Amino acid sequence: MKKFIALFSVLSFLFGCNSPADKKTKDKLPRVAIAGIGIESSTFSPATTDEAAFHARIGDSIFGRYHFFADTTSIRQRAEWIPTVLGKSIPGGIVTREAYESLVEKTLKMLEANAPYDGLFFDIHGAMSVQGIPDAEGDLIKRIREVVGPEVMISTSMDLHGNVSYDLAKHSDLITCYRMAPHEDALESKQRAITNLLDRLESGKGKPAYKAYVPVPILLPGEKTSTRIEPGKSLYAKVPDVADEDGVIDAAIWIGYAWADELRNHAVVMTYGDDEEAVKKGAEYLANSFWEVRNQFEFVAPTATLDESLAKALSSNKKPFMISDMGDNPTAGGAGDVTWTLNELLKRPEFKKENGPSTIYASLPGPDLIEKALVVGVGKRVKGMVGAQVDDRFAPPIELEGTITAIKEGDRDAEVEVVVKVGSIHVIVTKKRKPYHHKKDFTDLQLDPENSDIVVVKIGYLVPELYDMRSDWIMALTPGGVDQDLERLGYQNIKRPMFPLDADMETPNLKAQLIPLANQ
Repeated sequence: MKKFIALFSVLSFLFGCNSPADKKTKDKLPRVAIAGIGIESSTFSPATTDEAAFHARIGDSIFGRYHFFADTTSIRQRAEWIPTVLGKSIPGGIVTREAYESLVEKTLKMLEANAPYDGLFFDIHGAMSVQGIPDAEGDLIKRIREVVGPEVMISTSMDLHGNVSYDLAKHSDLITCYRMAPHEDALESKQRAITNLLDRLESGKGKPAYKAYVPVPILLPGEKTSTRIEPGKSLYAKVPDVADEDGVIDAAIWIGYAWADELRNHAVVMTYGDDEEAVKKGAEYLANSFWEVRNQFEFVAPTATLDESLAKALSSNKKPFMISDMGDNPTAGGAGDVTWTLNELLKRPEFKKENGPSTIYASLPGPDLIEKALVVGVGKRVKGMVGAQVDDRFAPPIELEGTITAIKEGDRDAEVEVVVKVGSIHVIVTKKRKPYHHKKDFTDLQLDPENSDIVVVKIGYLVPELYDMRSDWIMALTPGGVDQDLERLGYQNIKRPMFPLDADMETPNLKAQLIPLANQ
């Protein structure tokens, strides 16, 4: 039935059929605000995140983040949009209280100035940690509610590695998250959150009658829960079937975020809709499905120590052999400047000669070396300090000396990038930290990753372009703020028992809790 209704709506739009919803939309478009602050923050990293890292967009510039907001799209035409503040940072350390309060104040002022609203699209990651606030997104949405009022329908879009606290669930009328890891469906999920919101506003049905919430005491790293492999692949394949049930609007499974030590950090399942039984049944089905396969989760690729990983790479005839430097992955919340892995590479005799195995290391921040490189230029020798300005727990800063092969200025995140060749290793040094996820990130620096022997990247599971590029791949169990060995992290605040930290725990109560509407 739901699929038939959806098909009818599409045909009506294409052929200009005038349904009551069409007439209502033409007569008075709903007023919908856009707001959000998004980051994935490791509390196990000594790094902190300031306001500049969020590159906040204000007003109409926000539309540029979403292809489906082009002027000619039906979504753009279905509402009167009021974009306020949208700040998105690459993952990092805990957000300073000053940065958070500044972004929140700007958001609330714009929301207050442009009120009233019928709806609000709340675009967050869900794993933001803020100094002195144990549930940042819960705090943010409550403060937004105080401004926009309890009747406004809020549709929340999240990363599946976000955390859904009770407060976030209560104040979100509609809530969804990605269904793929890596997150190839990120924009599709945001569009679903907006479409669900518009459908409810245009139909006059209002907020869903029922929201089911099931905390699942599982906390796993993303590298073990990829939807590329089982059991994540089959588990997430169940979500659309539940969401498509009559009486259900949407359904979602959150893996949660493993590298923050907060009470809200655990898996969650939510469903919502107008049929109480269907909503509860769907949530409990997904939660029990998750619990039943908890012991089957494994790393998405082979793992080994760095020495073992290098031995495999050096003995391989496949190009490129990719090594994930996982412990300091900046796209999971690592500081991105741990020097331990590069230090180990530079010690190896295989890489000391220029004609050794061609290797790329991406990357380390090194403002000192960057400054000196800009003075001498490409083709010259340079010596400067790199790394360990933030996280020096595992190795000290490195005095890197080599030949500059490329300099690039103007990057959004790195600002300045310099490639320094040391022996047979091309080391990418940045002014500020940057993840290297795309072929263009390398080729813009005159590097050829596809024909290099070894590519070492600060990352966990490979994002699509790197995954497609690899000939072979291993994930190295390296140290850092997003250590994959959760036992070494030393949690103090998460709720116990928690799988897999308490592997022999009893089966938990996975009955759905019905959460009241925000205006109740």
